[in-house]
This record gives sequence, C-alpha cells and structure tokens, in this order.
Amino acid sequence: MRKPNILNVARYIIEQRGSMTTMKLQKLTYYCQAWSLAWDGEPLFEEDFQAWANGPVSPELYHHHRGFFRVDSDFLEDNHFNDFTQDQLDTIEAVLRDYGDSSTMDLSNMTHQERPWKEARIGVSDGERSTKVVDKETMQEFYAGKIR
Repeated sequence: MRKPNILNVARYIIEQRGSMTTMKLQKLTYYCQAWSLAWDGEPLFEEDFQAWANGPVSPELYHHHRGFFRVDSDFLEDNHFNDFTQDQLDTIEAVLRDYGDSSTMDLSNMTHQERPWKEARIGVSDGERSTKVVDKETMQEFYAGKIR
C-alpha cells in the first residue's frame, strides 16, 4: 500500500470541507500530521513543515497554492487518494472535527503558542523568513503529551 503525501491529505480536507483559505489548509494539514505522530506513532506523510512567520507551512503544498488566498473545491483534483488506512482516516476526521470550524487566525495563533513551531523559530526574529524545519520528533513528543 502506498503512503499518502501532503497533497493527498490536502485534497481530502478540501473534499470534506470545501473552499477555505490557503493558510487554513496549511494549518489543518499540519495538525493532521501532528496528531498522526501523536496517536499513530508515525507521520501521515513524509513532507516537512517549515517554521514560516505565519506558522508551519509545507513548501510542497505552498507551491500549489502560491498566489491564491483561497482554494476552491476543484483544488488538487488530480490528487484524490483512495488508499488511506482506517487509522489515517480516523486521524484526519478527528482533526477536521476538532479544528475544522476554527478560523484561520485562531489556527495560526494556536501554532504560534505551541512548542514545535516556537522551537523551530529560535534565533529567527518575528516576521523574518525562515526555512527551518519543524521537527517531527518534537511534534510527536509535544502532541502526545497533550493526550494525557
């Protein structure tokens, strides 16, 4: 069974939730990855997030929505994925249930208060560009710690 990539997960989120801002899509994919690491002990997809000024951003996903503020229901149509495991679907659905109604700014503010993004931003000034990777081990440790 092949593993999903971030574009497959983003497409699934759009299929479930419809049009949204690109920043919200970035944050929802981030939380899907974070909670997969915490609950399942493994990444949902291999792509990394970087500690950008507005929170974690996947350069791969950004490449596809660059220049757009919102994406519509046809975004990433060619990336539909039928091979999610039940655990993967459960994780994505839980994230959409728990975070899906949050505003873009609420999601961005949450990531700014959490250790994985903050640690990746050490030594980087507020608002400054950064390509530092948000460490998956730090994500796993931080979000697993929230379960208890």
